[in-house]
Amino acid sequence: MTSANAPHTPPARTPWGLVILLGSLTAMGPLAIDMYLPSLPAIGAALKAEPSQTQATVAAFLAGMAIGQLIYGPASDRLGRRGPILFGVAVFILASIGCAMAQTVDQLLLGRFVQALGACAGGVVVRAVVRDQFDHTDTARILSLMMLIMGLAPILAPMLGGVLLGLGDWSWNFWFMAATGVAIGTAAFLRLKESRSEATALQASRENPLQSYLAVLRQRRLVGYALCGALNGATLFTYISASPELMMGTYGIPVAVFPFVFGLNAFAVIGSSQLNRLALRRATTDAVLARASNVAMAVGALLALAAVTGIGGMWTVLPLLFLLLGTYGFMQGNTTAGALSVDPLRSGATSALLGAASFAAGALAASLAGVLHDGTARPVALVMLAALIGSAVSLRTLALPRD
Repeated sequence: MTSANAPHTPPARTPWGLVILLGSLTAMGPLAIDMYLPSLPAIGAALKAEPSQTQATVAAFLAGMAIGQLIYGPASDRLGRRGPILFGVAVFILASIGCAMAQTVDQLLLGRFVQALGACAGGVVVRAVVRDQFDHTDTARILSLMMLIMGLAPILAPMLGGVLLGLGDWSWNFWFMAATGVAIGTAAFLRLKESRSEATALQASRENPLQSYLAVLRQRRLVGYALCGALNGATLFTYISASPELMMGTYGIPVAVFPFVFGLNAFAVIGSSQLNRLALRRATTDAVLARASNVAMAVGALLALAAVTGIGGMWTVLPLLFLLLGTYGFMQGNTTAGALSVDPLRSGATSALLGAASFAAGALAASLAGVLHDGTARPVALVMLAALIGSAVSLRTLALPRD
């Protein structure tokens, strides 16, 4: 096994079939978040809901993702990887149908929460599957490759959602999600093999989920990686929840153009994740993390300055957002690999903690930006800067090895 403290040469063959399957399972969450964003005004009109209520369906989904992962992680250590994944996909399909048939905004809120409880199974268990089969650095490399699949969701989903809205109504988005869930679930049923080790099963049998979480939370470096990744990721969730109002409301970008502008920023995530994969050939995961954190802080400070002063308007804010979101591709794979390397026998519980922390931080940041909304980019930029400061502090005080 390759040491985490040395640059790594990847194996000659890349398991593309596994990467595509695992990336597709993980992409169910981003798909469900991004696809219906262009339909929020139509949902509000159809269900007689205020903008704050329709935006709350995004926060409800993030909350469901955070809570659900705490269940699936230990379950995958105890019961295996396949069962929880297939169960989660089934819940996602049924909840998507429920959302499509919602008659009130409260029903949609409930449906979105349950939909997230299903979607999160893919994300949390997939990380454990990767750690089951790869070492520290290869885990970061495979997760970066999966970004090629996962990153298509923010690009294609809003565009497809806009097309479906034009062909029918807002419910078509959720019917499509249900059909996608059927396709991905079928592929997982046929192709995904059980990867949990006997050692992991034995460890899980000796302790209940609460004991697993307590054991994980006692490990300083693991918590540091989790907080670092979650708080950096909070900038992405803040952007996702605030972007419709910021772009179409504040900056007046037409509804037909919004999916393209939104999708453009996803290229920053995809591109940086692939640059991260190449950087790992010459540097350690921790070295890449430290440099990416410095860049994120610098860009976040410039974004906050531009938003507060109003200099350049959207022509300053949107390019800086593009650069800031690009740091996500460097931070997420490496913080995940770092955390999973601390305690491999509890990879399910660790993956659950990573996911729950990420979506909890995202839901909190997105909600805070919504509460502070004043018709400008200031709340979004300041919330992002605060999250980045917390991410940098967590990395340097908890995660990085002390000399």
